[in-house]
Amino acid sequence: MAPIPTFTFLRALQKVIIVLAAIIVLFSMYYKSFPSPTCHPPPKGLTKHTNTSMSTTTPSNLAATEKTNKPVVLLWFWPDGKKFDFKLCKDLNINSCHLTDDRSLYSKANAVVMFHRDIKDDLSNLPTTPRPKFQRWIWFNMDPPTRTRKIPGIEAFFNVTLNYRRDSDIPARWQLTVKKKIDDEFELPKKELLVCWIVNKTDLHTKTEARYSYYHELAKHVKVNIFDSSSAENSKGENYFITISKCKFFLSFEDSIHADYITETFNGPLSAGTVPIALGPPRANYENFFPSTSFIHINDFPDAFGLAEYLLKLDEDNEAYMKYFQWRRFYNVRRHFTEENQEFAHAVCQACRHIVLTNEYRVILDVYKWYLI
Repeated sequence: MAPIPTFTFLRALQKVIIVLAAIIVLFSMYYKSFPSPTCHPPPKGLTKHTNTSMSTTTPSNLAATEKTNKPVVLLWFWPDGKKFDFKLCKDLNINSCHLTDDRSLYSKANAVVMFHRDIKDDLSNLPTTPRPKFQRWIWFNMDPPTRTRKIPGIEAFFNVTLNYRRDSDIPARWQLTVKKKIDDEFELPKKELLVCWIVNKTDLHTKTEARYSYYHELAKHVKVNIFDSSSAENSKGENYFITISKCKFFLSFEDSIHADYITETFNGPLSAGTVPIALGPPRANYENFFPSTSFIHINDFPDAFGLAEYLLKLDEDNEAYMKYFQWRRFYNVRRHFTEENQEFAHAVCQACRHIVLTNEYRVILDVYKWYLI
């Protein structure tokens, strides 16, 4: 057999090398583009920190926090001056960011939470340094539109909203969670009273809002047991839930009527094993968040007399009453924080969760046009 010419061998070898190189390049491109199932890359140029404590991050622990992968969320104001322990977020299974009130970390913060009610009219207490391109400013407001002060000049400041509304970027509300398996573990607390309400007793005789007017009409036909909200014995900590759990029904009357404005006054009885009687947005709005058979709505009846008749009937029909708790086989409900300084803790923790889950934000040209409707 004649020997293979050297140039023919070299050409064949060159082709093999080219093919192998192409395969390596294609594999490398595929590997780099393949999505990670567990995490998302942070914006370029970010320095991240870890959550260490409730208080300000100090120089001594700053070096340690820089070694972690947790984004920094800076609480610019303590809402209404109410300081809470950031460790409360861990109780909500949220430990994914470094929450801090240390303004020296402003330039490194992935997000800055600003409580609307604390912003001064002249904007003098807002950051004076330009916002870094990677940073998100979060407009934090839990007041309904009728109680939201309009501050000129901040219309286009923010690119994330933190609010009770469903269409906010970060909806801040206590939500039901689906159980991993259906069960029958719920045990109804012992009931001693029929209808209850925790409210400031002075307001009952001085205010004429819808909830007070309806109460006075309802009280003509059924006894409503009043517990004074100014007493910590009735409205704080475990005592709050013990008080409500003694009642078959609780007046979950909102102080303002706006879409999605359903507050802890509804979550309280729901989590305590009591049936809420809702006065607020329409029933359909409540059903966006809660099972239709978990509560009673005043609009289900033509007037307060009709509601009173129904409550008295349920008081005599335990089987019908217990149907209001069948939803507990499928859902879990969590007790909200009741201490005064913890009022805004849940919402701030949701901001931490959001920043980790997404790097997206929108341009808000006028926050008031979105909210004050």
